[in-house]
Amino acid sequence: MDRTDYQKRNYFAFLLHALFLALTLNFIDVNTVVPNMLAELGANETHLGILSAIMIGGTSFMQLIFATLIIPMRKKKPALLTGIYLRVLSLCILGLFLFSMSERSEWKIWTTLALMAMFSFGGSFANISYTDILGKSIAEERRKDLLMKKQMISGIGVIVSSVLVKLILTHLNYPANYAYLFIIGSIILLIATSGFWLIKEPEGTERKKESLGRRFSLFYKAIKEDPNIRRYLLFINTSGVILSTIPFLILFGRTNFPISGERVSTFLLVQVAGGLVTNLIIQIGYKGERYRPLLYLFIIVGSATPICALFLSFSAQLYTLTFLFSGASLELYKIVAPGVLLEISNNENRSVYTGLSGAGSIMNIIYPIAAGLLIGIIGYYGVFVITSLYMLTGFFFARSIVCARFTSESLKQ
Repeated sequence: MDRTDYQKRNYFAFLLHALFLALTLNFIDVNTVVPNMLAELGANETHLGILSAIMIGGTSFMQLIFATLIIPMRKKKPALLTGIYLRVLSLCILGLFLFSMSERSEWKIWTTLALMAMFSFGGSFANISYTDILGKSIAEERRKDLLMKKQMISGIGVIVSSVLVKLILTHLNYPANYAYLFIIGSIILLIATSGFWLIKEPEGTERKKESLGRRFSLFYKAIKEDPNIRRYLLFINTSGVILSTIPFLILFGRTNFPISGERVSTFLLVQVAGGLVTNLIIQIGYKGERYRPLLYLFIIVGSATPICALFLSFSAQLYTLTFLFSGASLELYKIVAPGVLLEISNNENRSVYTGLSGAGSIMNIIYPIAAGLLIGIIGYYGVFVITSLYMLTGFFFARSIVCARFTSESLKQ
């Protein structure tokens, strides 16, 4: 199979996986479904902060640890499949466990958090290999096109799954509704691995066996020698905290009005719609290859999201609009974060840079835990305003990132 043939095959494989993965992720959405499920168990802001630290910041940080194991591998596909199967197993166990959750209990909250950690860290393990394989098996000029199409196809899958989520949460009672969500999600995620079985992975550069200390030195060397990776890490540690802010929107809403399974599924649908509309606007209205305008747009929309929540919290119906902003923020981040990482790295250092991007998300571990504690002291209004101002500082770092597709004129597709 020549290079052109396996590129076409891999292009299709990545899109196939994206479709089924999108069908899965709404069943365990960290911004709506899981926070409300934990709240039904009796979880408070501190528990939610730990959840966000695990599923958002912790997932990214663990990439640094896992990268030291994966970097020496010439073939990354086995590690990719291992991570995905770990996620499938954790979802299935959680779904079965949820059938016993009719009564509130502290140990059940912590068991759920442990299973969420297993699910999240499995994804972290897989993502190192995913990014490396994508980078070396898809031609540079087709990457942005793949990422955009992947988000569009994911949007279709997300719409279908969000409707299914709404039906299940509306017509089944707690805890059976959440239990079925996770069991079905595990089955669909298992099917999603078919895309990765189709991938023809190019041989990586052979690396000599190195000590653990030597592998960590690669991270230090990259940070020291490349100002772009330093600026990228500062960007995701400022504006990127929107990821761990969004899960608090559910608990904030619950302080003002009741949130049933039906209402949380409506929030999810609106969030999906916000992401899909954002993707459509970018596909139609932005034909350039440069990422910088999208970085700026992400910062603006992300910082506006918690402020929107504060202004609309007096009405359950109007509060739904907040999730249009959260959906747009998430969609933009899914495009710009991996896109910029691909552009500032190359085939030789991509695993190192992906691991660093995880370590660089340390604020998505610190922020949700600190926010969960601060909410009890200064309230949601103070925390959300401070968060918005902090995210705006990302403009400085986004402005200083330099690479060909940031500085050159738009390239033809």
